[in-house]
Amino acid sequence: MAATISPLAPKSYPDMPDLEGVRFATASAGIKYKGRTDVLLAVMDPGTTVAGVFTRSKCSSAPVDWCKAILKRGTARGLMVNSGNANAFTGRKGKAAVELSAQIASKALDCGVDEVFLASTGVIGEPLPAEKFSGVIDGLATFENPASWIEAAKAIMTTDTYPKVATATVELDGETITINGMAKGAGMIAPDMATMLSFIFTDAAISADVLQSMLSSQTDGSFNAITVDSDTSTSDTVLLFATGAAAKRGIAPVESIEDARYETIRAALGDLMQSLSHQIVRDGEGATKFVEVRVEGAESDASAKRIALSIANSPLVKTAIAGEDANWGRVVMAVGKAGEPADRDRLAIWFGDIRVAVEGERDPDYDEAATTAVMQQEDIVIRVELGLGSGEASVWTCDLTKEYVAINGDYRS
Repeated sequence: MAATISPLAPKSYPDMPDLEGVRFATASAGIKYKGRTDVLLAVMDPGTTVAGVFTRSKCSSAPVDWCKAILKRGTARGLMVNSGNANAFTGRKGKAAVELSAQIASKALDCGVDEVFLASTGVIGEPLPAEKFSGVIDGLATFENPASWIEAAKAIMTTDTYPKVATATVELDGETITINGMAKGAGMIAPDMATMLSFIFTDAAISADVLQSMLSSQTDGSFNAITVDSDTSTSDTVLLFATGAAAKRGIAPVESIEDARYETIRAALGDLMQSLSHQIVRDGEGATKFVEVRVEGAESDASAKRIALSIANSPLVKTAIAGEDANWGRVVMAVGKAGEPADRDRLAIWFGDIRVAVEGERDPDYDEAATTAVMQQEDIVIRVELGLGSGEASVWTCDLTKEYVAINGDYRS
């Protein structure tokens, strides 16, 4: 875990309300870190449904493979997460480790092994000593001192400098349902499903297929629209659990996407997912700037997104932002290399609300001092107008600093 909290960290955390049907416990199993918690156990009430999205990496981790295999069952009773070791690229040992982990947790929780979801984050290529969980999980399952949402979020951190949590409420049938979530991630962040780890819970009663529809539909505008360093993790996992406890308060289950309440919950979920994804970018390793890249006037939304990612992932753009240099020529470069339709002579670029380039050349009213003032802000918007169509997209990134190199240069040591 990095020693210095990101300058872009939130100034305060939301009050995370209790969410009926789920409880947390944390412990230190000594997987890698000393003197800090590194295991999270979440226990859900019977009847909890689950949805998930996972990395499309061809070198996915053993826990990702495990979760994808059991997800079709649609129900969950437990979630166990460890930090410090990704259990990725660990061959047969990795598969054995997830099986042992699930057995240890399912025994403690008195549920089936296929009702226990697993996630691991940390170093790739090191075997996970899953036997260490047996010494702590039984104690966690008693829940004599349930952990808070903040404590739970801290237990899954690696190079993160702060825990990431978000909450939302929705009025349904005259009652209130709650959605709470947590996430971890700071490096190896690039969108290809749902970059990093995130675990979201609601007390609403929602069928597994409807829950999956909600989660999948809100991924592109949140976790799939962020990038820190263009590197897609082997372990990316987002799980959404619905405990169904709200049904006891008279809120009928949501069992169809045609249900009028579906869109209300989906919209709140999307806002929460976007909040968590932005917190990850704000904790990007070594980050000092939070950057929105907005592309408009593309031939399609998909084309706009590819161009936006080309800009957001460019080391030259990101280092210019770190140096507070309004180098719009690097944005032109990134547009041109994206492989998408673009017309140099129709291109316009803004930093903040200042247009710096138009019709294929520098804006005649360009003001270096005013543009530099924009670049000195913590939050920066880069907007590109292509002038070709109605396609648009926004992605979020951070700058690239010397600290990023320092963090990743000694990550395994």
